[in-house]
Amino acid sequence: MNQSQIRNFAIIAHVDHGKSTLADRFLEITETVPKNDLKEQFLDQNPISRERGITIKLAPVRMIYHPEIRNQKSEIRNNPQIQNSNEQNNFEFRDSNFEFASSRYILNLIDTPGHVDFSYEVSRTLAACDGAILLVDATQGIQAQTVAHFQSAKKLNLKLIPVINKIDLPNAQIETTEKELVDTFGFTKEEMLFISAKTGENVGNLLDAVVGRIPTPHGSQADLFRALIFDAVYDEYKGVVAYVRIMDGIVAKGERIQFFQNGTQTEITDIGHFTPFLKSSGQLLTGEIGYIITGIKDIRLCRVGDTIINSKLKIKNSKLAVDDKGVEIHALSGYKVPKPMVFFGVYPKTTDDLIRLKESLGKLALNDTALTYTEEYSAYLGSGFRVGFLGLLHAEIVKERLKQEFLLDLLFTMPHVLYDKDSMGEYLEPYMKLIIYTPSGFVGSIITLCQKRKGNLIDLSYFEMYAVLTFEAPYSMFMRGLSAELKSVSSGFGSIDYELIEYRKADLVSLEVRINDVSIDVLSELVYRDEAIQIARQKAEKLKEFLERQQFRQIIQSVVNGTIVAREEIPPFRKNVLAKMSGGDRTRKDKLLKKQKRGKAKMITTGKIVLPQEAILSMIENT
Repeated sequence: MNQSQIRNFAIIAHVDHGKSTLADRFLEITETVPKNDLKEQFLDQNPISRERGITIKLAPVRMIYHPEIRNQKSEIRNNPQIQNSNEQNNFEFRDSNFEFASSRYILNLIDTPGHVDFSYEVSRTLAACDGAILLVDATQGIQAQTVAHFQSAKKLNLKLIPVINKIDLPNAQIETTEKELVDTFGFTKEEMLFISAKTGENVGNLLDAVVGRIPTPHGSQADLFRALIFDAVYDEYKGVVAYVRIMDGIVAKGERIQFFQNGTQTEITDIGHFTPFLKSSGQLLTGEIGYIITGIKDIRLCRVGDTIINSKLKIKNSKLAVDDKGVEIHALSGYKVPKPMVFFGVYPKTTDDLIRLKESLGKLALNDTALTYTEEYSAYLGSGFRVGFLGLLHAEIVKERLKQEFLLDLLFTMPHVLYDKDSMGEYLEPYMKLIIYTPSGFVGSIITLCQKRKGNLIDLSYFEMYAVLTFEAPYSMFMRGLSAELKSVSSGFGSIDYELIEYRKADLVSLEVRINDVSIDVLSELVYRDEAIQIARQKAEKLKEFLERQQFRQIIQSVVNGTIVAREEIPPFRKNVLAKMSGGDRTRKDKLLKKQKRGKAKMITTGKIVLPQEAILSMIENT
């Protein structure tokens, strides 16, 4: 196989702009998957991904494309919907005069997630590609993730193909979207392609553009072998499966390799391509994308972003190795390791499930490098785990998997960000750069919303009918409903992207909730000083709604830095101990009343506080 016949590319877009549907059409046109076996979102094998209709995990596939054969077939097969859309949208295809140097091309596609929580999946995908299709929904136009992915691709100097999708829909704003792409990103009208991934209109021509525009892979088969690990998954039987892009040289089954960062050496037991299922090939050449299996059982030894080299080379440091002739080879620049941003306490509702929970988290972490967990103990909930996630959607998906795949009934506590302290003991909190893309009519409302959430506007750019706002703000604002409020104030048109920039000083105080002087640790948290009293009162009032009356008095206190700032009281049931006495001596009545009073006092100190799980869930939803 000639290296010039290989094209490595990704599809990048905002969530729900049609990436997976376009991938389905590619699989159909190239006949990579038999038509009878092809189902919607074919590359999204995760059941929750299919259920939600969004991609949450990158998925590579190798397609064999014969452009001459494809051009002999009718791209639109008696589909009235496409014929009607052709009558309405007379956009010529500007790349139809390609002269193909070969009748056979290897197209390595990596489908990527679109949600902001999974941006790290996109970053490591792009590191393995030479170009990308920038897909934009004609009914929605450019959105925040479109901007973010464009910037990521440009930093890597990738060739981009701008594509407007969903042109078959009656509400498609094709010319407006085309103008947005030209004005925002500097594309020319001649570069623009117009397709319908759903009906297949012009998708075959887009494949021609991939061949014609995406550059061939760099590197030489004569050089020493180097491969970039852009993903890794754990298989119960095969061990760790490394997803790799061969940057230089050739590697084959049976060869011994080593990982640059930790020096672990092992032998390749299987090697091949994604079709999209694993298919052995015996070797991988320069420019190819494929998998390597070595039998390693510990996925921590196979770090995403690491470089694989031949075991005969001597590693000098984390960036340099040499062979026996003194020829130097350098580690490939990987991507930034994903850092968990949101933490939950996760507890089993029955103590019998604790071991199963630990095993389940361990299995999920094998294929999710961003998921972290450590053991922790709550005086109220018992033993559990502190689990770190990329964001709230990531947490929701893991929660669903624990429930559906492992049949676990769990309690998630309030979300927290990871705070730090400086040398003076002052709190530091993570700050994000927010990029918000919105129709210009909502700019004022969005600025007011973000400034209310401690956001600082640092840039505002207008592009015809749209605006791009850049803020710096604490990450904690995401856990307080920012995304939902943004959709509300922008009538659903605003979209947001973010990235961590640094930790900054924060004026935080500890907020503790007590019931009869017993601290409820799962309801305690750090809050901003200027919001502490308001939040403390809300917590006390909300908790009062869910606590049931007992035989003893219950006193709810919200304590800020050791000072009680809010108090609520639930009176006890009152039993009429004099009911059976129709008369009698007054001293006997007083004696019974004093006995009841002593009993109540004793119950306050020994009585068990029953805090329903609904109360905790309500606190989470209203924080």
